[in-house]
Amino acid sequence: MSFSWTAHRFAGGALALDVANSVILRFDPARSIDRFAEPEQMDLFPKAAETFCAERALFGDLLPIRPQNRAPFLALREAIDGFFRARAQGDEAQALLADFLEAAAAVLRCAEKNSLEAATAHSALRLLAEAEIKRLKICGNCGWLFIDRSKNRSRTWCDMAVCGNRVKANRHYHRKKEAAS
Repeated sequence: MSFSWTAHRFAGGALALDVANSVILRFDPARSIDRFAEPEQMDLFPKAAETFCAERALFGDLLPIRPQNRAPFLALREAIDGFFRARAQGDEAQALLADFLEAAAAVLRCAEKNSLEAATAHSALRLLAEAEIKRLKICGNCGWLFIDRSKNRSRTWCDMAVCGNRVKANRHYHRKKEAAS
């Protein structure tokens, strides 16, 4: 499946979350799509991250993942999603933290300095160490992880232009349908 990496695909607010969000509809196995299942999509991700990622200034130009490092990188992605999703839901997740730290260590042992996998590990460790982890949320529409940087911490969707619009349009449609009945 071919698709383009757009600004919406980088709505997480941190490279680590954008990588975790590379699985669409993770909560629905029947409709779930892994964008990194095709190696060419994984190869296109670093250039898109340089353009759209909120942390692009921290990491600069990113090297694509070498084929031998893809499995550890995907393991890191899953560990990031598991741990930060649990944190966003208010779970302690001590075992998931251990899995995440082990996956990050495995990636950092074999990754090149300016590679996507090294930058992803650094982004996740940075998020873990900062107060922003308390602003971590799960989108009410698509299930993606994102950092709520709104002043009053009231954001519900990863991206108002896409998910927020879909929810509001769906709500409007159902109101109109009920009124017509």
